[in-house]
Amino acid sequence: MDEDFARAVEDGLKLSKRLVLPGGAPPPRPPAGMDRAAAWDAAPLLPTAPMAYAVVTDPGTVDSPDVPSYQPHVYGRLNPPALIPLQMREIDLRVDCVAGCATAEVTVRARWWLHCITRSRDCDCRVVVPMGEQGSLLGAEVTVGKRSYNTHVIDVEDNSAVSIAKTESGALLKSQFFSLTIPQVVGGEDIFATIRWSQKLLYDNGQFSVDIPFRFPQYVNPLPKLFTKREKIQLTVNSGVSKEVLLQGTSHPLKEKGRQGDKLSFLHEAIVESWSIKDFTFAYSVYSADLSGGVLVQPSTLRDYDDRDMFCIFLLPGNNQNRKVFRKAVVFIVDTSGSMQGKPIENVKSAVSTALSELVQGDYFNIVTFNDELHSFSSCLEQVNDKTTENAIEWMNLHFVAQGGTDIMHPLSEALALLSNSHDTLPQIFLVADGSVEDERNICRTVKTQLTNRGPMSPRISTFGLGSYCNHYFLRMLASIGKGHYDAAFDTGSIEGRMLQWFRKASSTIVTDISIDATKDIQEFEVYSEYIPDVSANYPLFVSGRYRGKLPETLSAKGYLADKSEISIELKVQHIKDIPLGKVLAKQQVDLLTSKAWLSENKQLEQKVAKLSIQNSIPSEYTRTVLLQTILEKVDPAQQGKQKPKKHGSADESSATPLNGLTLGFGNVAATMENLTSGFGDTKAPDKFEMFGKSVGGCCSRVADCCCCMCFINACSKMNDQCAIVMVQLCAALSFLGCFECCSELCCGGGGSD
Repeated sequence: MDEDFARAVEDGLKLSKRLVLPGGAPPPRPPAGMDRAAAWDAAPLLPTAPMAYAVVTDPGTVDSPDVPSYQPHVYGRLNPPALIPLQMREIDLRVDCVAGCATAEVTVRARWWLHCITRSRDCDCRVVVPMGEQGSLLGAEVTVGKRSYNTHVIDVEDNSAVSIAKTESGALLKSQFFSLTIPQVVGGEDIFATIRWSQKLLYDNGQFSVDIPFRFPQYVNPLPKLFTKREKIQLTVNSGVSKEVLLQGTSHPLKEKGRQGDKLSFLHEAIVESWSIKDFTFAYSVYSADLSGGVLVQPSTLRDYDDRDMFCIFLLPGNNQNRKVFRKAVVFIVDTSGSMQGKPIENVKSAVSTALSELVQGDYFNIVTFNDELHSFSSCLEQVNDKTTENAIEWMNLHFVAQGGTDIMHPLSEALALLSNSHDTLPQIFLVADGSVEDERNICRTVKTQLTNRGPMSPRISTFGLGSYCNHYFLRMLASIGKGHYDAAFDTGSIEGRMLQWFRKASSTIVTDISIDATKDIQEFEVYSEYIPDVSANYPLFVSGRYRGKLPETLSAKGYLADKSEISIELKVQHIKDIPLGKVLAKQQVDLLTSKAWLSENKQLEQKVAKLSIQNSIPSEYTRTVLLQTILEKVDPAQQGKQKPKKHGSADESSATPLNGLTLGFGNVAATMENLTSGFGDTKAPDKFEMFGKSVGGCCSRVADCCCCMCFINACSKMNDQCAIVMVQLCAALSFLGCFECCSELCCGGGGSD
């Protein structure tokens, strides 16, 4: 998918050479190194900031709307369409960071103009926004002329609100790349867009950071003599704690505008020569020499689906370098079914090899691979040393071969048996899978029973999903039951990095068996996760939920350290007003409640998720996200981006188009059984002619590959008149011969008569 998109952008940049821009500016050129004869890299043409593209199917429409020029007529249509990057006139970025929930809410307001289509023609325009770490769409609004488009989340079963069209207006191009298509934009028109999403804050060695894709290519800069480029960035940081916040660095020149309690605000606003060429990053740390935490509390609102108050408990690991990490006994369970072939299994093998090298003396490990069969590196847990690690890597080189089907329960049972004697260490299972199986609910219930019977030191289970064919809600629930961590990768390039981050988070446990001391005055105290996970030295712990009653000024969190001593952490309760806690926590709550609803098959839980999704405009499995077109009554160019839309009365204009691909689904058992490998955003399923060749084979498939309809059309478009006449006469002659043969078969019985 990356390559297809990049090819379309490259074609669009080549089409842009037809433009004669005001002032005689040269047309944009494709980035260096895009020669098709060399190794072709799609990365330079993928969006690294909010972008808009003209979707061009007719190259004859490409011309400057302000200074029309003589253009030679171009015949034919482009299939697939070319994408011409639009020039940007304004950009406004707002980032609200909430450290107590490790979440940032991002709002981008941008203005593009359709500079490459003549004013007498129109084309569709596609807005593409790369969201940051674990980005989740919160809403999008686009205004073009008198038309306004807004995303809405509606109940799946509610067909009375709007009429859903069959066509699609947008989706996720791949993980964290949101795409929205606006139809029939007239050349020279302005496109005003506001996109909102939430993403996770990064955490490393006691430091929070936010990273927003904000690198604009040079060819989106309009001429400085015609347009003034104003860049604005607003940042607020809510630390959620009363401790000192230390600023660690920023990518753009921010000025501090104010401090009010735990809230800091910064601003950057300037007229620039060109748009930003680097991502927006901001890093800060909350000073703490040891474990600390707090409780953020906010009352429910009148529109809230649940009338109980909200809370978020967070625990920060601090900067105590002397804090001991639990010794561990680790079993890697790796899916080696046929769908893992190629880059997925190679990247997983590389990640597991690096993880093995990071284990220390005193740790134990084993490796189990599974498909139709099960293979183990050893019949028991092996102690970590240079020899066993080297042997394990050599064993993986021989046994990490993608073939066969998927069976998850068998290797889980094998791992639990291996960890029955964990040598006085913290037992941990790391499960990596790319497919779905039919007995997933039974697996969760069976594992929950076995872990409960083993007591506090039962094995922790962390899960990692690969691609879109596995059931990520099953993996999330299994990790919640096992007090472990869940993560996923949806393109092959991110597998190794995300797996290592996931392993380091789960394997650096410093406190286990966390419990919250809730007083008797609290009623209906509910934590959304099945169990509270352990505290990691490499990442804060966050749990959220609802309660009824009155909380005391402080709560306490209790757990056990690596030396088996008990620790108690005082949590100060903070009643917050200026942080929209419901929206900040909505994505996490939707995911956890969806996992519970999937496991229990409870309709009430499904309705609860749907209400939470609609209230906070968060896509979910039990709602649908649509793009609704409205009509503006009046359009003042100075107020175009601020005008409030009003619905038009006709049925056609009140219809909505669906935005697909915003949710994960509950896995694809059929694709898993067939070992399909296109569950990643950057891999392709076989096209029709390839599948035809596999089923039929021989010369017919080769002819089909060479003589497709588009190739025939392209060849005919290059013929002169005389050649075309000869071709027509030849086809007529062949048709006559075919009719003659058919008549001889019918009249003579195929073999003639005596």
